[in-house]
Amino acid sequence: MTVLCVGLLLAALRNDEAVTSHLGVANAQVDSVSWDRTIIRFVTPDGIVHIPANGVLYPGGLVAGDLVRIEYDTTNPDLARVAGRDATLTLLPLSTTVLITWAVAAGLLWWIRHRTRRVAPEAEPAPALTAGR
Repeated sequence: MTVLCVGLLLAALRNDEAVTSHLGVANAQVDSVSWDRTIIRFVTPDGIVHIPANGVLYPGGLVAGDLVRIEYDTTNPDLARVAGRDATLTLLPLSTTVLITWAVAAGLLWWIRHRTRRVAPEAEPAPALTAGR
């Protein structure tokens, strides 16, 4: 889980770098908001309407119908983020996920070790030697 969270942070930083290096700005309309993505619609200066299939980055607090300023990668307009937001917004949820995962894993490990020590296998008595008949 830690590796996954670090990978997500690195991906967010890479996306931010791509947007920043080829920065375009536009006003976008929020078309829909679901648990996994926020779909927006915006027009680039060349008149093309873009609707990024993966939604917008850092959509917290947006609702359908909102007009929002976005920043996008001019070489790949499907990569867009809400203006003024960046990868630092991922630090809190990712670090919380890592912390909770390790806390649960440590508690589970302690419980398993404590339980196995408490229920130690009983030693079987050695067979009694009998005198020859």
